[in-house]
Order: sequence, then C-alpha cells, then structure tokens
Amino acid sequence: MTPDHVKIGCLELDGRLVLAPMAGVTDLAFRLLCREAGASLVATEMLSDMALLAGSRRSLEILTISPYERPVSCQICGSNPVNMAKAARIIAEAGADVIDINMGCPAPKIVGNREGAALMCEPTLATEIVAAVREALPACLPVTAKIRAGWDESTVNAVDFAVGLERAGVAGLTIHGRVRSQFYSGSADWDIIRQVKEAVRVPVTGNGDVRTGRDAVAMLERTGCDLVMIGRGALGNPAVFAEARRCLSELDTAGVRPTDRDARRAGPGPELASLAVRHFRAALALKGTHRGLVEMRKHGAWYISGRRGAAKLRQRLMQATTPESAEACLREALAPEAPF
Repeated sequence: MTPDHVKIGCLELDGRLVLAPMAGVTDLAFRLLCREAGASLVATEMLSDMALLAGSRRSLEILTISPYERPVSCQICGSNPVNMAKAARIIAEAGADVIDINMGCPAPKIVGNREGAALMCEPTLATEIVAAVREALPACLPVTAKIRAGWDESTVNAVDFAVGLERAGVAGLTIHGRVRSQFYSGSADWDIIRQVKEAVRVPVTGNGDVRTGRDAVAMLERTGCDLVMIGRGALGNPAVFAEARRCLSELDTAGVRPTDRDARRAGPGPELASLAVRHFRAALALKGTHRGLVEMRKHGAWYISGRRGAAKLRQRLMQATTPESAEACLREALAPEAPF
C-alpha cells in the first residue's frame, strides 16, 4: 500500500479518501468541511436528470460549486441515455470535476423508475447510459459509476457488471459491498470489492462500513482498492477524514498499524465543538437563517449522538428558534466537560 496519488482519467487526486454522495447531507457547507479535513474528492447530493432538464431550482442549488472544495464529483441519476447525456452536459458546464452515474441507490422511488440499483438488473441499459454520457462530454472529464454488489443475494453480479461499464467508458468505479435488498443493513461484503478490483483496470473505490481511520486501512488492505469512500461515518464527524489520513500516513511511512484507540470516535472537546459551530455558521451563511436552522437541527443531532442525555439535547436543538440558541445548545453538548 502506497500513498501515491490516484488518477481518475485525467484527474489526479492528492490522497485516497472520498466523501460519499448523500441526499440531504453533502451540501456545500458539509463538503467544504470534509475537504478541509482531508477528503481528496467530495461529492454533491444526487441529481435527477429530469429535474436538471426541467431547470429545477433545487438541482441548480446542488450544482453550486466552490473553488475551495475542488475536486468535486457530481452524481446523476436516470434511466434514459439521451436525457442522461443532456443532463451531464449541464453538470459539465457547472464546472464538475467528475460526473458519477448512480447505479446503486436502493430507494423504492428511484428503483421504481428503473434508476439507481435497478440498473444492476439491466446491464445493457447501464452500458448504453455510460456510453451516451461519455460521448457527450469532453474527453478530459472523467465519467464514473457507483454500483452495488447486486440486486439481491441470488444475483450478485458486480464483477461482470463492472467489466461491462469499463468497456463502455467509465474512468473509475465505486462498489458498495451490499446488495440492493440489504439497503444499509447488515454488513458490507468487502470480498466483492476485491473481486471487482481484480477484474478491471480502472481505479476502484471501496464503499461500505468505513467509519474510522482503522476501517479505511482495513478496506485498502483487504480489497486492494485504490480509494476508500466514507459516507455515514462522516455524519457529525467530518474530522474522520483527518483521522483516516493520519492512519494511512502512519502505515505508509512507518508501518505502524492503527490501534483500537484510533477506531473510537473523538469525544466531546473544543475541536469538535468548534467544527460543529463552523458547520452551523456556514449553513446560515449559505442558506439563510430559516434553512440554516433546519439543516443544523439535522446535522447537530449527529454531532451530539452518543453523548449522555443526547435525546434531551436533540429535543432542545429541535426547539431552538434562533441561531444563538441553537449554537448555545451545540456548545453545551460538546463542551469538554460534557458527559460522553
């Protein structure tokens, strides 16, 4: 395992850690914090091809890209190759550094439209989408795809599916080691990630059950993947990327294996409190008082998760009606002397 930079098509990354695209989570404020903490590539929330083509205000907001977060991947979802190609052009014009095609979302409303993980059942359509998007974009703009292990336990087809997508033109693949029928329950199968890595030549990103720096090291060692994607492990803890970078650096430079203490989420302290408050203030600046409060109620609940009395603290946060009262609640919950 080496710390060498990883290339996705023409794009060279400065490390091996990637922020997963998460609906309702990976807005600009969150992406900036994760990038600052050590994510080498951040991802927007998923974009619908049809919403983009209709000029949806919400979609255009998602496409707001800051120079301070680059490189950034924009994920698109759809099932019509022509519409996906048109939507991809809109994303390219917005300045995305990578265009990622969602072939793994398990949500019923997505798969019901033959989108997301439903494409795992239609490999021909999936390759047609990749080919159409690839042809519509400049050669230097990487097209990637995020897939699952399969639709269910009886149809684990990620290896053949990935090979087909590579032939169609993807510059990289992300494998979530769960089948669609699992949604996000149970354990991710890292062996399928290893099998895909062994079957394709493009960079492979491993995804699933990476919540700590030690997990990131284990994922790289067990699967041989090029990059590690962190999703739910970053909720309320963007600093997980700094932890993971440190663990990878220690292993690369000195062969020091992360210990159990590295697997523990950081306890309450001034650093975490400061991070949460910065997040809150960024949300206010970007979205205004009302939406900023709504966003921080959700994120704040993740920041204080695991603290003693978290339920009461969450209730107080949900009832906060001013930025000042919400910030005071966060500071109290994450103070160094707060119980954990």
